[in-house]
Amino acid sequence: MDVARKAEDDIRRRLVELGPWFHNIEVQGVPTAPDHFLGDYPSFKWQGFKEVVPEDLAGRSVLDVGCNAGFYSFEMKKRNAGRVLGIDADPHYLRQARFVAEQTGLDVEFRQMSVYDVGKLGEKFDLVLFMGVLYHLRHPLLALDLLYEHVVADQMLFQCLQRGDERLPELQENYDFSEWSLFDRADYPKLFFVEERYASDPTNWFIPNRAAMEAMLRSSGFLIEAHPEREVYLCRRAQRHYAAEAPPRIC
Repeated sequence: MDVARKAEDDIRRRLVELGPWFHNIEVQGVPTAPDHFLGDYPSFKWQGFKEVVPEDLAGRSVLDVGCNAGFYSFEMKKRNAGRVLGIDADPHYLRQARFVAEQTGLDVEFRQMSVYDVGKLGEKFDLVLFMGVLYHLRHPLLALDLLYEHVVADQMLFQCLQRGDERLPELQENYDFSEWSLFDRADYPKLFFVEERYASDPTNWFIPNRAAMEAMLRSSGFLIEAHPEREVYLCRRAQRHYAAEAPPRIC
């Protein structure tokens, strides 16, 4: 057996040991998840919105929240980003990400951390990626608020699973307490709660319709600059909605 063949076999063996993989990434020409149920994921998704990210990120810092095996972190580094940090709460995914970084030579740092703990980083990033995470959280609006407060210095690339009506309603700023029919409208902002499972995944908790997702982003202080693909948004840190600053009511 020649040296190249042995090296490829060693990589294949290691990828199996580190599996299962949710991100399909080529490691020395060997795919991590060639039989992914979604296909070449997330690469095929990335092709649909990659143009909203500058080709050259030189000098910009990037934080990838819920990085999984690091696909997006590595794509940012390939675009010449300066400091790239990926965080995830699951050590299984971080082991995968660190292996890919080692094999590819891409200088990306990975840490085990929950989105709820981003304040502990003590720094802000020019670009924050928050892709495919929100619907896995029990406290989604809190997560957006924490990102706004602690780590987003400029822009956030965001994606969240959406279901339900996709129209954007024209709504008043306020309605009388006696107004009930408003909530029966299919296009009203809705956040669907999954008590047990959706797609056999017990971590799918809240799934918004489009109106709710965009409203939540605005409420947390993000201005939607681009909507290049369904479920994907490029946002900029802006003025927080006044309601987000109101003191909580204790009933």
